[in-house]
Amino acid sequence: MKRKYTLAFISIVIFCFLLYLLYLFLFGSLFPFSPLVFGFQKHEPNNIIVYIQNGSTFKDYQVIDTYPGEVESFLDLKFSKKPKIYIFSDKNSYLERAKTKARFIAYPNRSIMISPWAIKDAQDRTISLEIYMKHELSHILLYQNMGFIADLRYPKWLLEGIAMYTSNQLGTSLYPSKSQVYELIQKGNHFPPQFYETSQKDDIQLDVENRVTFMYSEFACLVDFLIERYGREKFHQYMTGLMVNKNHDNLFKKIYNISFTDFQDEFIEHVKNNAFK
Repeated sequence: MKRKYTLAFISIVIFCFLLYLLYLFLFGSLFPFSPLVFGFQKHEPNNIIVYIQNGSTFKDYQVIDTYPGEVESFLDLKFSKKPKIYIFSDKNSYLERAKTKARFIAYPNRSIMISPWAIKDAQDRTISLEIYMKHELSHILLYQNMGFIADLRYPKWLLEGIAMYTSNQLGTSLYPSKSQVYELIQKGNHFPPQFYETSQKDDIQLDVENRVTFMYSEFACLVDFLIERYGREKFHQYMTGLMVNKNHDNLFKKIYNISFTDFQDEFIEHVKNNAFK
């Protein structure tokens, strides 16, 4: 009899767990990975799959469909699967699934979720939907070409720098322009990129209006300087080489014939000698 009750208890626990898992896939944090989508209208043009939540006034998904090809061309890579775009109309639905108040969020499985306030800001011309979408699509494109394991070790500063550079995001919204970044660096502000998303990130003192947007713009300037100084071909070797090479510093030295530390010194010296008028 005791064995019978034990098996029944285990069965109930498993059933409750499966119900909870189903809830997470449909309405919670696992939604971007769910094979089932309810409450959204699906559209599938040439390059993307778009899910628009019922009640949304957004109709311009055909415009978004042009962005993946432009990002592919810029980075000289190809999407292996169509990106999935989820456009929300309900704030609480987005917050329950995204677990963030960020306007946009990209997931390694090829999904991008867009908040209702991002759509409103884009319609009000507070932000550029094109710029933000190209930023997130560049993340998805890199994810698809490197795989999950490589993504864990890929330099996070470089992911953001590439996305900022690809989307031409410098100088838009709250992000400082190239000239503003240079001016702030000349005043002594510099965030060593290797400390981004590490336990040491808060130890770096910065006298800037917005710490995060400054760092993102600085990373874009580093990408810009690499391409300007050493050429796009070498940068492509660097960007794609990190998808398979575990040692960043060794790969950097092999491609650029300079250590990553010395490169940063070179960048700072370049900034000091190139004031924008």
